[in-house]
Amino acid sequence: MEREPPFPLYVFDAYGTLFDVHSAVARHRELAGPQAERLSEIWRAKQLEYTWTRSLMGAYRDFDHLTRDALDFAAARCGGLTLEARKTLLSAYETLDAYADAAAALAALRARGARTVILSNGTPTGLARAVRSAGLASLLDESLSVDVLRIFKTAPAAYGLVCEHYGLRPEQISFQSSNRWDVAGAAGFGFRAIWINRTGAPDEYPDLPPARTITGLAELGV
Repeated sequence: MEREPPFPLYVFDAYGTLFDVHSAVARHRELAGPQAERLSEIWRAKQLEYTWTRSLMGAYRDFDHLTRDALDFAAARCGGLTLEARKTLLSAYETLDAYADAAAALAALRARGARTVILSNGTPTGLARAVRSAGLASLLDESLSVDVLRIFKTAPAAYGLVCEHYGLRPEQISFQSSNRWDVAGAAGFGFRAIWINRTGAPDEYPDLPPARTITGLAELGV
């Protein structure tokens, strides 16, 4: 199969797409307790729920605060955490592991002349720390945060931030996310939206389909 021509700009979601959101708990399973996996799932689910709820209310609180709030809720549901464990898990979330295929995929796109950028709900400080600790700084042109807008994805304004920043039309931008809700938002905005469906999850938004569904970042550009 011939490779498709590269888009001028490839935009990536960060948490769950380039960075493994469950790696924080995976590193410290003993501290997280016997319900470590459940805690990690609840932590992520509540973190996302808080972004949507606060966007709808117009009561913005930045992603770092919501991450802490979500961990506290997850801990309460899973038997509690010591102060030491809470501090350790929050610190680990600041330096999440990149997925194994992330660096090679970014490098391949850049070798073909494309720019690679993050668009994330994360704060500028949090994104800078995560990119640096994951060793991806040299493979990304920039990280754009919705924090400047004080509203989270999937608000159209969040995706519009990319077009305004780079002076491109939506159809000139390829957007990649492992989060189906994020892909739906990007597709609705007009991006070429790619769903990185690593887990074989069912489709939730058939009326806002992805342009492509792939199982990993290595399939980009193929």
